[in-house]
Amino acid sequence: MFGLEALDLARIQFAFTISFHILFPAITIGLASYLAVLEGLWLKTRDDTYRDLYHFWSKIFAVNFGMGVVSGLVMAYQFGTNWSRFSDFAGSVTGPLLTYEVLTAFFLEAGFLGVMLFGWNKVGRKLHFFSTVMVAIGTLISTFWILSSNSWMQTPQGYEIVNGQVIPVDWLAVIFNPSFPYRLAHMAVAAFVATAFFVGSSAAWHLLRGRDNPAIRRMLSMAMWMALIVAPVQAVIGDFHGLNTLKHQPAKIAAIEGHWENVGNEPTPLILFGWPDMKAEKTRFAVEIPYLGSLILTHSLDKQVPVLKEFPPEDRPNSTIVFWSFRIMVGLGMLMIFTGLWSLWLRKRDTLYTSRPFLYLALWMGPSGLIAILAGWFTTEIGRQPWVVYGLMRTADASSGHSFVQMSITLALFVVVYFSLFGVGIGYMMRLVRKGPVTNEGAETSHGGPGQKRTPARPLSAADDDHDADHGTRLNKGN
Repeated sequence: MFGLEALDLARIQFAFTISFHILFPAITIGLASYLAVLEGLWLKTRDDTYRDLYHFWSKIFAVNFGMGVVSGLVMAYQFGTNWSRFSDFAGSVTGPLLTYEVLTAFFLEAGFLGVMLFGWNKVGRKLHFFSTVMVAIGTLISTFWILSSNSWMQTPQGYEIVNGQVIPVDWLAVIFNPSFPYRLAHMAVAAFVATAFFVGSSAAWHLLRGRDNPAIRRMLSMAMWMALIVAPVQAVIGDFHGLNTLKHQPAKIAAIEGHWENVGNEPTPLILFGWPDMKAEKTRFAVEIPYLGSLILTHSLDKQVPVLKEFPPEDRPNSTIVFWSFRIMVGLGMLMIFTGLWSLWLRKRDTLYTSRPFLYLALWMGPSGLIAILAGWFTTEIGRQPWVVYGLMRTADASSGHSFVQMSITLALFVVVYFSLFGVGIGYMMRLVRKGPVTNEGAETSHGGPGQKRTPARPLSAADDDHDADHGTRLNKGN
């Protein structure tokens, strides 16, 4: 069907499940640190606005964390079911790294998560804050080990191959492989940026509906400060990451750039747009900027960038996909930088919370960070092909060899179950977002924002649960 084979379906199944999964840890990483900052500011200033925001976002964090754990379990099982030959070949490296993630990050998060979510009125303030910080640190430690494992598959180091299996001989080289520092920083910052725009979009939605109170304003303000500072930092990290990829995975860079051949000794242009044709071995409708490709990737005006025809056809990534996934990621990144700069200009004019065009942009940019993360992962993983472990094991040799019918059935089941289960979870989480934070007084105070003022709802009325109406106690039974 559609010219697909069982191997293609196995790859599609893994791509589908990991695309769902990566959205939840990204928001979990960002929200955990955001909650730690909110609680720390509340302890320092005793400003109840920070406390109100903490209670609001802790509910959303809890739902998101649960979906992340559930979707993550499936990923581990797939290594044994669909990619058993890969597990046999490289399991001595990837197995321990994933185990370290469980023993450090997961246990740390699990140990303090209950105190964080349920212990607000049951433990001391310092202990509760300590628990929140530990959960935030746990999410970053988890990122460390997961990115170490995945980066080793991109740039394997510290191993020997004995009897057809990878044997680690230098764990420091395995963990801190050449691409790991750049990919860790890129992913962690991406999670912070994605969360900032998620929070900022939520605030913009409420402001556009006339729900203007100090908590909503603080949400938007903090989100835009984060966007202003971190989005440009991400661009710089991306540049370093690109230089590292050029050194260790030149075929991936050639596919990203869509270049098939260089002309003499001329510097390589940048192809802004085009359509790489893998069969015809050329990029159709190319719009080029002379010299810029060499300047961006080699930081010079005379060096050339690797091109696809330098590699055998069987070793070329699918340029048609990664060419556009990369440009989607970069394009969204530029929009994020623009949004942050615009927010600074409006802040100086004291119109940040009342500019309807900006609020609509902030609203529409809500999913931009998550879309950019997905586009970046597609670029990274498809750009590694045809290797599952770069230069050591091809993807075609890594699968378990299931039949086309078996893979078709399981893929269809995954699609149905994921959209049903996680669709409900995401819908529930968005209902919580639409309710907005409950202020200390339990009602909004209008500051003349755009739109009309709306009557606030109970914090978890979307869930149809019974909650303590005494906001003065701040006892959040929804957590």
